[in-house]
Amino acid sequence: MKPLQPSDALARVVGSKAIPRTQVVKKLWDYIKKNGLQDKKNRRLINADENLKPVFNGKNQVSMFDMTKLVSKHLS
Repeated sequence: MKPLQPSDALARVVGSKAIPRTQVVKKLWDYIKKNGLQDKKNRRLINADENLKPVFNGKNQVSMFDMTKLVSKHLS
């Protein structure tokens, strides 16, 4: 896969180096699990912290399916 450059907002979570989309998603999940951001009752929801909120368009919580759509907008 072709390496993509993360936006400044996404770089706070996955790093600023250009990496393939698969690695972006892997690093994002590593960050979510490390910081306990997966909703306790509904595991399909991700709670945003101060680093993820700009990536999630200011939303406090998104579904894991919406997350991939929102992250795509931060890759070029």
